[in-house]
Amino acid sequence: MFKHILIAHDLSHQADVALRRAAQLANQHQARLTLLHVVETTHTESEMANLRSSAQQVLGRLASFNHCDAVVHLEQGKPNEIILKLLASEDIDLLVLGAHHKNRPELFTGTNLDRLARLSTVPVLLAVNEDGAPYQQGVVAIDFSLCACNAMSHAYQLLPSSAKLLALNIFATSSRLAKRDREDRLEMQRLLIGQLMVDESSRLPEDGPTLEHEVLPGTLSGTLDDLIAKRQPQLLALGRHNRGVLAQALLGSLAQHYLNKAPCDVLLVR
Repeated sequence: MFKHILIAHDLSHQADVALRRAAQLANQHQARLTLLHVVETTHTESEMANLRSSAQQVLGRLASFNHCDAVVHLEQGKPNEIILKLLASEDIDLLVLGAHHKNRPELFTGTNLDRLARLSTVPVLLAVNEDGAPYQQGVVAIDFSLCACNAMSHAYQLLPSSAKLLALNIFATSSRLAKRDREDRLEMQRLLIGQLMVDESSRLPEDGPTLEHEVLPGTLSGTLDDLIAKRQPQLLALGRHNRGVLAQALLGSLAQHYLNKAPCDVLLVR
């Protein structure tokens, strides 16, 4: 499924965390890799030539990640606009971004990162884990929305067959309900999520990772934070609602929460 990966890179060594992950995934999926560097200010022809040289040096660092084949795009403009334009014009399946860097704090953080995650036509992977080994533990937040099911499908196909993927549904009930009523509603939720998993699993390739599911009572971010601390996954996958759909409710606000404070690599899917 992942045949062409775009990595946005600021040519710094700090950005190699994302580059290492992009190279690992390109190797795993035998995908093409394109490296994009966006220059926001106007440069002379000589300065642009120096930047091209620096970009080629980044390609040289790919050798240490067991990946040597990549195409470089050097563009001038606003990073968000250039990236979205490239996504629209190329057959790209995955956008890989790194956390913001000390020398370019304005690049991928806050509003800019949120805008890319919201407007990207392809899944967005925020890579923060310095360990570039293939993912072995993943968690996806699941509900009955299309974007959550899409997130599960993409995470499943992103992970190697040796990995485990937990589909987690967090079910909140009112404390005003009697204990028996809360238990009955939780049991009904488990039955419904179980049927959802049967339906969605039937659409997935058979040679993927081990897929499990669980329904836990609690609150979205609090319960998920606790589970992440316990399981230590390398990947967290979330569906992302468009603005205007439940006005950032449910997984929309959850995605924004983990964009701002990523506990591991975060995959966002519309």
